[in-house]
Amino acid sequence: MSIDRPWSFAPQSGHTEGQSLTGFTVEATDGTIGQVDRHADEAGMRHLVVDTGIWVFGKSVLIPAGIVTGIDAQARRITLSCTKEAVKKAPPFRTDSETRDPAYLGRVAAYYRGLPRDRAV
Repeated sequence: MSIDRPWSFAPQSGHTEGQSLTGFTVEATDGTIGQVDRHADEAGMRHLVVDTGIWVFGKSVLIPAGIVTGIDAQARRITLSCTKEAVKKAPPFRTDSETRDPAYLGRVAAYYRGLPRDRAV
């Protein structure tokens, strides 16, 4: 993850401004976690809301853009710099209002920043 910019896609991620990521498959370093349900593409607030399906009992997770290591538009696949377990243990995402809550966003950023370097770059 970009430590300084958790809410921005890294230049080498393959992100294209204005690109719709809805429906893309999301893969952690050790397997698929779900599909992008929606995403925010506002500067400084970029993130994905991923529907985990049955993997985490049908819940959604919020993934900061800085965790994304690659976007393959042809394959409609997004890769992350962390494991499935790391995503599962992230602060729970309950409602869209949390995407505008500075305290919640601070907890999410701090969590991903705190992952061991071999799990989140």
